[in-house]
Amino acid sequence: MFTQPGDAAGVEPDSSEGIRRVLTDIILDASANAPRSRQRRIGPSEVGDPCPRRLAYKLMDWPAANDGGDPWPSIVGTATHDWLADALERHNRERDPGRFLVEERVQVDDGAVSGYRLSGSCDAYDTRTHTVIDHKVVGESAMRKYKAEGVREQYRVQANLYGLGWENAGYRPETVALAFYPRGGMLGGLWVWTCEYDRQAALDALGRLGTIRDALVALDPEARPQMWSHLPAAASSACRFCPWWKPGSPDLAVGCPGALTPDQATSAA
Repeated sequence: MFTQPGDAAGVEPDSSEGIRRVLTDIILDASANAPRSRQRRIGPSEVGDPCPRRLAYKLMDWPAANDGGDPWPSIVGTATHDWLADALERHNRERDPGRFLVEERVQVDDGAVSGYRLSGSCDAYDTRTHTVIDHKVVGESAMRKYKAEGVREQYRVQANLYGLGWENAGYRPETVALAFYPRGGMLGGLWVWTCEYDRQAALDALGRLGTIRDALVALDPEARPQMWSHLPAAASSACRFCPWWKPGSPDLAVGCPGALTPDQATSAA
């Protein structure tokens, strides 16, 4: 569990530090037991992850080695998603009945392509413009990077997978949109990325997932832990958020060392 430095026993419960600790413990407990934290099956947001080994760990439901650090950014993101869902529903009720389909679960794959029944809850679908909308709450550095260099491939895949899900449900998505909200800024900083819905991009991602699944069946790392080394890792600064990242680990069955030292991971952007 994430802990803040300097925690020690013997603090008065009604002191500022005591109150801080109580609130922190409550928040950490709620975060650890939130539905998204307990999700065990792979979802559309993960399929485009560039690291095959991380996907393999996920598909195997392998025991985690890393708690992912401070959960506050995720908590802020979840709260923002809930607020936006309420706002879109209010718009449906009072301004434009039925325009947005909000937080509806779509079936992306019935197992025919990837070998997995893949579904997910899509943030919104605009029935007027036939647009898939996914909300992202990001920090300032990430916002600058996406504007300058383009969005992460994982996000693009996620949006198109949702598009495929809506298509499977009988709709005709034309555009996929990622709405980036500044975690610490103003609403004026909202930036939206769009592209034409790409069905093939979704199918390719599902095919890649199926390939990793086939490799797991052939390698059987559960029975032969040494075979984890045959599942390649795509190490990056994002390793520090991976549930299976274990710096310096010599045993991939225990955790993946990635390619970062703890100091590098801490200082990585």
